[in-house]
Amino acid sequence: MSKKALITGITGQDGAYLSELLLKKGYEVFGVRRRVSVDNLSRLREFYGPGFDADKKIKFRYGDVTDSPGITRLIAEIKPDEIYNLAAQSHVAVSFEQPEYTANCDALGALRLLEAVRTLGLEKKTRFYQASTSELFGKVREAPQTELTPFYPRSPYGASKLFGYWITVNYRESYGMFAANGILFNHESPLRGETFVTRKITLALSRIVLGLEKCLFMGNINSKRDWGHARDYVEAMWLILQQKKAEDFVIATGLQYSVKEFIEAAVKVAGLAIKWEGRGLSEKGIVDGIGRPARDCGIAPGMIKVKKGDVIVKIAPEFFRPAEVETLQGDFSKAGKKLGWSPKIKFAELVREMIISDLKLARRVIYLKTGGFQ
Repeated sequence: MSKKALITGITGQDGAYLSELLLKKGYEVFGVRRRVSVDNLSRLREFYGPGFDADKKIKFRYGDVTDSPGITRLIAEIKPDEIYNLAAQSHVAVSFEQPEYTANCDALGALRLLEAVRTLGLEKKTRFYQASTSELFGKVREAPQTELTPFYPRSPYGASKLFGYWITVNYRESYGMFAANGILFNHESPLRGETFVTRKITLALSRIVLGLEKCLFMGNINSKRDWGHARDYVEAMWLILQQKKAEDFVIATGLQYSVKEFIEAAVKVAGLAIKWEGRGLSEKGIVDGIGRPARDCGIAPGMIKVKKGDVIVKIAPEFFRPAEVETLQGDFSKAGKKLGWSPKIKFAELVREMIISDLKLARRVIYLKTGGFQ
């Protein structure tokens, strides 16, 4: 019989890649979706393409990790072999605006799932994966960060995820549950939400290049992150639950790039060179040259609407966090040794995939507006 997997947060980026992976491995996949008045399966429809049949590929159930009785009923009905808790209010900046909701979802959500497994007597059957985050490290105490690095979260999101991390460890140690954390560093893809910094960059720059927008407004462009591809990282999630013993793992690339370097890599694919002038809030990104776009990005040189000297990046104080996380860099050596995992998709490939996807999206917008290309 095929294994049953229950994925919370299935409508997000990681849910799309993870569901694809599990379906290929022969799992019966159940996905928890919230009841909303808009199509929250749009990312999955985009990912799976035309002909996506939700009922045939994935068995969707309405639910929310803030609803204990509902979550317990779902787990009692499905009796999953594996639970992947990807559900979260995962936007760090928003967590400062909605700290209580973030804690209810990200901290207590994990507790509700674990307690449901325990009270239903499934603690020896159901394996539990908790999506932890590099934001736990926050104000980093050492570099690179490992599974033994002390935590110091710098946002309500990070603090909420810290509770989720430790309650997962607690249920593992208290009740003998197979409950494990994946401490995932930043992982991106063309499916990333449009308000997350990497997708904000690729989406805005694509529209600027084709004349749909004028400027990209950013916060701290000097902060450094360890960026990988979501497709690689969901494989690590699965591997974590296939081990004989439940353990926690850092999943990262071991490499680090600044937000500024991400911008530079993205504009290069679009055929532009950029230079920086000014400091602090006065810093600007200026077009320093126009070349040939990448061959497979769907645009010709004549479609580029910016010119040398145009200011395409500015700093806006409202995009700074109340407490900044300046640098994150993970050490995945434990995952390499025990899981046999390592990242396959390089930083340049990731940026290229994202900017090309958004250039094609912007190109379609122009086509729909004009009935052709001007």
